[in-house]
Amino acid sequence: MGRMAASLPALRRNLELMPSPVPESPGLLVRDPFRYADGILILPPPLVPCLLLFDGRHDEADLREVLVRLTGSLEVGELLDHLRDTLSRGGFLENDMFEGMRTERHRSFEADTARGALHAGSAYPADPDDLRALLARYLAEAPSCPAPEGELIGIAAPHVSPEGGWRSYGAAYAQLRPRDRGRTFVVLGTSHYGEPERFGLTRKPFRTPLGETTIDEERVVRLARDGGPAVLLEDYCHSVEHAIEFQVIFLQHLFGAGVRILPILCGPFAHATRAGGRPEDDAGVARFLDALGVLAGQAGDEVFWVAGVDMAHVGRRYGDRFIALADQGPLADVAARDRDRCAALAAGDADGFWARLSADGDPLRWCGASPLYTLLATVRPGAATLLHYEQWNIDLQSVVSCAALAFMR
Repeated sequence: MGRMAASLPALRRNLELMPSPVPESPGLLVRDPFRYADGILILPPPLVPCLLLFDGRHDEADLREVLVRLTGSLEVGELLDHLRDTLSRGGFLENDMFEGMRTERHRSFEADTARGALHAGSAYPADPDDLRALLARYLAEAPSCPAPEGELIGIAAPHVSPEGGWRSYGAAYAQLRPRDRGRTFVVLGTSHYGEPERFGLTRKPFRTPLGETTIDEERVVRLARDGGPAVLLEDYCHSVEHAIEFQVIFLQHLFGAGVRILPILCGPFAHATRAGGRPEDDAGVARFLDALGVLAGQAGDEVFWVAGVDMAHVGRRYGDRFIALADQGPLADVAARDRDRCAALAAGDADGFWARLSADGDPLRWCGASPLYTLLATVRPGAATLLHYEQWNIDLQSVVSCAALAFMR
């Protein structure tokens, strides 16, 4: 009797898959956003359909049959082995090799004494002098905005790459003053890869080309103690997430390397988006928001709030059938809907904001939803001002919108 064909492991579901941006290497780009493995794979167009067989239900005989049909040759053994082994070595399959990579990366993050500057040298300069000069230019050339009326207690700035949202970054951070230097900056960042209905904390300082921050460890520990089961202390997502890192470099530029922060990653409120209702309908979310609200009330002027958030994500990259061009065609309607949501933020209306955002499952794909709702529900600002709004073509067919907002008591 012949040997049974070996089963094919399943392709991981949390990979990033997108058309290759490299003209000389067309195909499908496969990337691991969790950085368990650092490699990037570009699969040639003829081999893309083979990924459908890596679902845990097919075996190597099925893959061999498809490869024979694609190549017109019976000699596909080497190609089969190369495809399977490349996916495995890259950490793209749910198998023992991936489990080992994940375990090692989590262990490494736990042992790190600081959270490193993951995006230095790519999203912003790694050289300290170059970075200071760039940030100074962003602040100097930012759109001029009238000072908001009332006591400033927080801002919202983008988390898109600074080159794409620098006007909004500049408009937001231009609101801060030297008197804010001694405060703890509670930074609420979108957790793009975190678990739904979870909040990620860390006691690790953030290390950037400008130096190393201070962590408000006392308040981190208190939140971890009082926040309940929705809290993930030393959440691995901090090691790969950019939403807080980009805020840190602006804060360090303004207030020095050792600026004191309390970093909180906010996972998506998926249940409330799917089922309707409010995020607090989840008991874990409700308990954490209560704990953060108590901290906000007790801390008063000792803390300042920063939300690292983007808004709409539209176009081919995000699954839309149309090509999105900033401020053109259907993007005018996107801008109007973005501004309508900002009006609810300006009114401090948490319920109204969530009702607008969760309608129809949020076709605008606002990835700043959970940090903004968290800020509204816990800090309860009396008003907010939209300082600047913009749209950026993240590629030739897709747009991300972002803004600067100032929150007042």
